[in-house]
Amino acid sequence: MKEFILTETSSERAVLVGLITPKVTERQVQDYLDELAFLSTTAGISPVKSFVQRLDMPNSATFVGKGKLEEIASYIQENEIGLAIFDDELSPKQLRCIEEVLRVRILDRTSLILDIFATRAQTAHAKTQVELAQYRYMLPRLTRLWTHLERQRGGVGMRGPGETQLETDKRIILDKISHLKEELVRIDKQKSVQRKNRGKMVRVALVGYTNVGKSTLMNVLSKSEVFAENKLFATLDTTVRKVILHNLPFLMSDTVGFIRKLPTELIESFKSTLDEVREADLLLHVVDLSHPDFESQIAVVEATLREILGNENKPTLLIFNKIDAFTFTPKEEDDLTPKSRENYSREELERSWMAKMGQNCLFVSAHTGDGIEGLRALLYDKVREIHIKRYPYNDFLFQDYNEAFSEEGLVDN
Repeated sequence: MKEFILTETSSERAVLVGLITPKVTERQVQDYLDELAFLSTTAGISPVKSFVQRLDMPNSATFVGKGKLEEIASYIQENEIGLAIFDDELSPKQLRCIEEVLRVRILDRTSLILDIFATRAQTAHAKTQVELAQYRYMLPRLTRLWTHLERQRGGVGMRGPGETQLETDKRIILDKISHLKEELVRIDKQKSVQRKNRGKMVRVALVGYTNVGKSTLMNVLSKSEVFAENKLFATLDTTVRKVILHNLPFLMSDTVGFIRKLPTELIESFKSTLDEVREADLLLHVVDLSHPDFESQIAVVEATLREILGNENKPTLLIFNKIDAFTFTPKEEDDLTPKSRENYSREELERSWMAKMGQNCLFVSAHTGDGIEGLRALLYDKVREIHIKRYPYNDFLFQDYNEAFSEEGLVDN
């Protein structure tokens, strides 16, 4: 019998499925599916086709209508597709019914994001958080996973009612969740000690939608080498760096990015990581200006921050990044239809957002450096203001000696 050696790996091919409902427009669904395709690519999956259906609400058994599901099944069979990804979290009943029709592996948006987090986690802290989120997601879906084992144990000493395999696995997972929670409490105590050891320096946290350039901006401002990549959730662990602007030191942290429909299991598991956001004195909300739906991304981040911070209002700077990648389509002179997002120039967007945010809004490019000096100046002023309020009698950091360096040495002006 011949043995075959694979010389190259091919990514798994998948179809994507989304719904248009009264609450979600066709344009929004297309944006969501584009993001789902990006998530799939990040996970090493090749999306080959998208299926969209208009319904008043998701079907309780099959998510889409039965006719649409049969259409998807035919395409999968004809094109030898091995995976179907749905753009919403599926219930255990939906997963079971869809698998019976499609006969391929089914992922929903939540399980896909959890898979990406699992591959991206590097430290013990992140790995523990992701594992906890995975078990929380798995627990209500055990019935589907273990249907073939849902029978009582037999054998000597196991007569009578006994314990089904499903009950056994539920107990094992509940024990595992309890153990992981205890492990996170231990790690959180260590993190808390680390935060206390940083002293009373002003703390700035970078927040924003995933893949908006937070890590790149962190590298520019702190002159460090934080990992940055053009993929969703390139970094999961919070990175903290000491930054010095002129003669003013402060701490800057780069947090995990947010995303639409972020699984509740991940929000719960990553609350300790987001302590950096809760304990920050100033937030830098980074936005990708080149994204066609950046307003929606801003709303997602603000909603997630409200969930994390409650009613607490923290000073926030809105930083529009990637201005070098911004493009727009001018309207024709005889086009009398209302302007859409694509028809606004960068100058128009700057004026509108500056009018709304005042001096707390900047447009920069971390890639080219455009606008970075203005950001440093604004950041210095904001951090200095916080420092003065905290230490009203400690102004030695801010004295200006008007000194300059020349090639020969120090020269007084």
